[in-house]
Amino acid sequence: MALSRRPFFASIALTFMGGLFIAGTTAHAEDWPAKPIKLIVPYAAGGPTDAIARLLATKVGATLGKPVVVDNRAGAGGTIGVDATVKAPADGYTFALVAPGPLAGMPNLMKAPYALDDLQYLTLVAKIPSVLVVNSKSGIDSLETLVKKAKAEPDKLSYSSAGPGTTPHIGMEIFKDQAKINILHVPYKGAAPAITGLLGGEVQVAMVDLLPVMAHINNGSLKALAVAAASRAPQLPDVPTTAEKGLPKVTMETTYGIVAPKGVPAAIATRVREAFVSAVNAPEMKQQFLQQGALPVTATGAEYRQLMQAESAKWKDIISKAKITLE
Repeated sequence: MALSRRPFFASIALTFMGGLFIAGTTAHAEDWPAKPIKLIVPYAAGGPTDAIARLLATKVGATLGKPVVVDNRAGAGGTIGVDATVKAPADGYTFALVAPGPLAGMPNLMKAPYALDDLQYLTLVAKIPSVLVVNSKSGIDSLETLVKKAKAEPDKLSYSSAGPGTTPHIGMEIFKDQAKINILHVPYKGAAPAITGLLGGEVQVAMVDLLPVMAHINNGSLKALAVAAASRAPQLPDVPTTAEKGLPKVTMETTYGIVAPKGVPAAIATRVREAFVSAVNAPEMKQQFLQQGALPVTATGAEYRQLMQAESAKWKDIISKAKITLE
């Protein structure tokens, strides 16, 4: 009885095609990059995320041999830019530099068109601690004074934020919850106007990223009461942390990281991650970060993803407690 040759030749054909696929994938990774690489920033130009992206883009582009072009996709609390990243081809030519807001925050406030697991996490690149600041003319000279005044006159003090659901809003609500005080929320349309409102005396206090208020702290217009982080900021060595003041749960650090559409070939993802890690660890880059109020930091993709999951849980809890909405 003759045996059929079809399974035998089919097996050879499949093996051959598999070899071609592997060879094609390897060749693709070896040929990459063949054109400029896009780095999406889900915020407008001029903000802290954009500033960090542009610092890194030049260095990473030089390492990879092709320009890294910053593409600002602002809107909807950063979700527009993240959605564009999720939906981009996973060919190694689109990445994004993101803050926690559109990953851990906005999906708890709205029906986002993506989930945390729709992205590939490569590495953290920087973190900026939030700092609790007051207008220097407010008469508030310490965290203790602020809490005492807020308890004595509930809802008389007010704080500014970059808008509902933003980091300054969430951070202050965590502070209010832990300190058991009431301070009125005054939302502005962005971080810059929120700081302008504080400088102009429209509000008395804010919890904001260190980067945009460093100059105002240095010139005396604003007074830093505490750093909402696990350790003191090297730029403000004399300013205590919230933990030192008895509020260890009041932490709000903006972490910035590199993400990609899911499915980017492992060899390409590794090269991109290594290029960003190398840029962050360069002595001149560390110095530039520190000057802008940022701290250079890296992580594995798994560590970055776990951090965003923990942040999402933290934001979800305070959003529920404070009944925060986007209205």
